[in-house]
Amino acid sequence: MAAPPTAVADRTALPKYLQLREVLLREIAAGRLRVGDRLPPERTLAQDLGVAVGTLRKTLAQLQQDGVIARLQGSGNYIKDAGKDIGVYSFFRLERMDGGGLPRARVLSVDRLDKPADLPPFGLDRQGHRIRRLRLLDDVVVAVEEIWLDGARAARLSPDDLSESLYLFYRERLGLWIAAVEDRIGLDAVPVWGDAMGCAAGAPCGYVERRSTTPEGDCPEISFTWFNPARARYVARR
Repeated sequence: MAAPPTAVADRTALPKYLQLREVLLREIAAGRLRVGDRLPPERTLAQDLGVAVGTLRKTLAQLQQDGVIARLQGSGNYIKDAGKDIGVYSFFRLERMDGGGLPRARVLSVDRLDKPADLPPFGLDRQGHRIRRLRLLDDVVVAVEEIWLDGARAARLSPDDLSESLYLFYRERLGLWIAAVEDRIGLDAVPVWGDAMGCAAGAPCGYVERRSTTPEGDCPEISFTWFNPARARYVARR
């Protein structure tokens, strides 16, 4: 099991115990932890993950509340359920080549702009918030994103407002719940601002066009992700 990266010292990073929760959920999804497996003793697991025992126990308590972990007195902690679709990053479908990896994000820019004519239709406002980010798995940049959020959902956004998980930010700060996504996968050229992921601008790369929808069926957001196929793969599990 890979240790999570050192936490980013800014207010956008998820709390450490939530980062660990996502690491364990993605380890289960990747098949390295399976239902019925017994986790190592807490002190051993905390040492392997590079965290304090108290932080690990907070994570395990959350996973127990989620129904993913069962704690048997005198025996230890066991994987009870695969925990599909409950993680903060349940819709983030890029993984390391060997599976898993903790998603991270670094905001490059946030701008409120008129929606370009070539964007697919979404939302009701003539303007949208364009968010450009680097996406990392652990400490490696694997992708770049351009997200457009309908302008009617927020008057303004700044990089300091955003959480590493945009869907968590939408839910907690904007009252906006993303219930489903439609991804269209293909190939595209790396944008001129996207060479930090290890591919030259204009080179072919993996590409995901996403349409996000609310429980009411509205589409408040669309996004475009370009990823380095030598560093990450797209995986969707049901």
